[in-house]
Amino acid sequence: LLALNTIHMAWKCGGGSNAALIENMWKARLLTNSDIRTVLLAQDRKCYTKQGAAAYEDSPQQIGWNITISAPHMHAMALEKLHDRLRPGMTALDVGSGSGYLSVAMAALVGPGGRTVGIDHIHDLVAWSRENVVRDGKKPLLDSGQLVIEVADGFGGYAPGAPYDCIHVGAAPERTPEALKQQLKPNGVLVLPVGPAGDQAFVRITRSADGASWREERLMGVRYVPLTSATAQLDGIRDHQGPASDRKSPRLNSSHPSRPRMPSSA
Repeated sequence: LLALNTIHMAWKCGGGSNAALIENMWKARLLTNSDIRTVLLAQDRKCYTKQGAAAYEDSPQQIGWNITISAPHMHAMALEKLHDRLRPGMTALDVGSGSGYLSVAMAALVGPGGRTVGIDHIHDLVAWSRENVVRDGKKPLLDSGQLVIEVADGFGGYAPGAPYDCIHVGAAPERTPEALKQQLKPNGVLVLPVGPAGDQAFVRITRSADGASWREERLMGVRYVPLTSATAQLDGIRDHQGPASDRKSPRLNSSHPSRPRMPSSA
């Protein structure tokens, strides 16, 4: 019953501004960590979408390239599940960084002494995400190297920045990529949706202190778009959909979650 109420509340937490959106999630207890609240209030979600005022709805939104930006409550949940590994001075990886929104939040949490790497496999999408960061007034994050956004295949992670205290994945592989597990530090945490369509779970994987084993916890059932190759992601797009395009993607193939499905225990 609690899980059911939480999902229903999530879809009523939108607001007329970024501040209203974040405060509504806070009041609904979908966001409970004050550090994360502060960081999200300092970002403007509108800078990372193409939907105008609808940017402040608590729902996933299409951004082109056959992908969506996740619903705000899903971003908040991911940050809260990783918060112990997003402390000042730590290192983080955001796989399927898409619009750049979550990568910016992760970078803010690890602070000037830390580093966050966002990766996606579409060159134009990565370029647009960097533009979003600048548009949101966060250019110093890029200039200092506190945030790096690169073109890379999500299945392989990003070895040049490894190892990481935490890794977030914004789309669902059918099985957890081994490369991501190997790129965790001892005691590092990976959160991701995993499983085939119709049977996905949001899981948290923690590497042991000696680095020799991993412990997996199922957190909830979800419905995410699949983690795919760049070719599969762009399949169906007849011509370029870059930063200036307002056209809707024909279907969602990769990079960000759609509306969450109820946990099976509900």
